[in-house]
Amino acid sequence: MKSTLSKIIGAIVVLAVGVFLGKSFFSSPNVDTVPMPSTIKYRNVGLSNDTTKVAQSNDFNGKIIEVKDGSSIQEAVKAANPGDLIRVYPGIYSENVYIDKDDISLQGVVIKGEWPVLDGKKEINDAFLYSGNGILIENFKIINYKGNGIMGQAGNNFIIRNNWIIDTGVYGIFPQYGKNGLIEHNVLSVIADAAIYVGMCDNVDVLHNEVFDSVAGIEIENSRHCLVENNYAHDNTGGLLAFVTPGLPIKTTFDVILRNNFVVNNNHENFGAPGSTVAGIPSGTGVLIMAADDVIVENNIITGNKNSGITIVDLATGDPKANDPNSEGNPDRVVILDNIMYENGNDPTGELKAIMLTQMDTRGPDIFAYGGGTGSTIRDKNKYRTFGLGGYGVAQITNTDDIPTMRTPSPVAARSVSKEEIGELTYYGVCAGCHAFGTRLIGPPTEIIQAIHNGNPQGIVDYINNPKNLREDYPEMPPQDYLDDNAKMAVAEYILALKQ
Repeated sequence: MKSTLSKIIGAIVVLAVGVFLGKSFFSSPNVDTVPMPSTIKYRNVGLSNDTTKVAQSNDFNGKIIEVKDGSSIQEAVKAANPGDLIRVYPGIYSENVYIDKDDISLQGVVIKGEWPVLDGKKEINDAFLYSGNGILIENFKIINYKGNGIMGQAGNNFIIRNNWIIDTGVYGIFPQYGKNGLIEHNVLSVIADAAIYVGMCDNVDVLHNEVFDSVAGIEIENSRHCLVENNYAHDNTGGLLAFVTPGLPIKTTFDVILRNNFVVNNNHENFGAPGSTVAGIPSGTGVLIMAADDVIVENNIITGNKNSGITIVDLATGDPKANDPNSEGNPDRVVILDNIMYENGNDPTGELKAIMLTQMDTRGPDIFAYGGGTGSTIRDKNKYRTFGLGGYGVAQITNTDDIPTMRTPSPVAARSVSKEEIGELTYYGVCAGCHAFGTRLIGPPTEIIQAIHNGNPQGIVDYINNPKNLREDYPEMPPQDYLDDNAKMAVAEYILALKQ
């Protein structure tokens, strides 16, 4: 069954990605190369993204390092200094690229339709891992990795754009514990957790992306001040998600705008890892808001999602097995403005179906709210089929036009980490995306790791260096041997001392 599904998905990917890219994103004919950007102007909010104008700027004063087919991107990173630009030409590059320096730009060069391709061959865990600040990654095709396409580990001021990411394991684009980021004009598909996953981040814009054939399309988790705008989320299990996962060191999600998106036909079967948080997303979910506060849903087209168009739930309903006394589990002050919603809820499943049957209705609603939460409002509830909105007031705003971006006006400071803080930073930036207290994300919960390695931090260090997949119900952990020895021991000791 899995093989058949993979073949079907593969055919859809080839057709859909080709059509979408050809017509929407990269439609300029006879482009020989992508112009060289100014890394400074590319990181300023509000300036032109026209690459021709940017290329004429005098701001760029770094070194240009060229990588051609048969050579190594990682070796170029080792040779680069802050401010340098690495230009990667078309070819096949089967490697993991780790960037632990600040202000490095990696730019694929597209020549007459030929791209630089990072192919993990289902043998390599991650394509790009960055812990540096001011990292730019653009114009790559990334396929066949086991872990992640692009993962950020506590790097601030990042830009990830214009990439194809197909079948890269758990996550496609995954910035974790970063501030001031931009994710735009990427196309992602066949991802087993979230195609775009913004985890424990602040001030991130997610713009103009296409996500499909994945479990979750775009997921804002335990993050604050995020704008998700003008994306096309279709044929996933769930389209757009904003929620709190219990057991993580950052406990809140708030100040999120979901605006001007197309959320269409998100009815894919859920193929997330059994027992993981995303495995509980019902097929047919357009937008899911779970325990997140101050979320605004505005001017989206939400259609064809068989379970419901918008689902708003508390943790007790959405993740009842989770147990985190420090997480406030109610979605408060959600605001539903004008949206176009139709043909949602035509075939509800599970708990929602049972609830609707108590109302003598076999259809699910456009908007479904269940559980706790206070202060939520809607502009006009009579426009939609709704359930559970009896306590919603009338929205006091009509639009969010005064908020063009959630990014900061200028780059935020690079993280300054003392020796005493290195364990905490490594846990936040590297480990917490897969290991939480009291609930399963990707790997075993943190308390299980503590029980296995009680009093033995060296055991965790040894596992970091050479992980062995001992349980079939968990995916293989990628080695984190790129971390220096001090960071490995510090994070091992931090994990063993950690309390929820």
